[in-house]
Amino acid sequence: MPSDVDGDISMFDRFATTAAGFVSKAWFFMLCVLLVLLWAPSYFLLPDVDTWQLIINTATTIVTFLLVALLQNTQRRADDAVQHKLNAIADGLSDLMGHIGMESADLRRDRDELRAAVGLEDHESAK
Repeated sequence: MPSDVDGDISMFDRFATTAAGFVSKAWFFMLCVLLVLLWAPSYFLLPDVDTWQLIINTATTIVTFLLVALLQNTQRRADDAVQHKLNAIADGLSDLMGHIGMESADLRRDRDELRAAVGLEDHESAK
């Protein structure tokens, strides 16, 4: 995995995070609208309607393709961070349940169910 939960992220991950912040702003949307508004009158400058359509289709396809890759990277890392936090909460809850209720069969069963549900044993052995 190119990054870990402790904040040691690769240059690409930092770039993807910056790009995601950049494209999520209102002014980026306005820039896209401006691009379309500048493209539309070029219909009268180009001799062929196919060329006119090809220009906007190519530009938007390239931008979409690149943004999907960058945003997917950012989303994956956000999902990993949330999962790590949930695992930490479940681990803490499991430890608390173990300390306060080992004499209760119901609480032991609930603790075992919690640990199995989130795979805490797997996460602990992978550390």
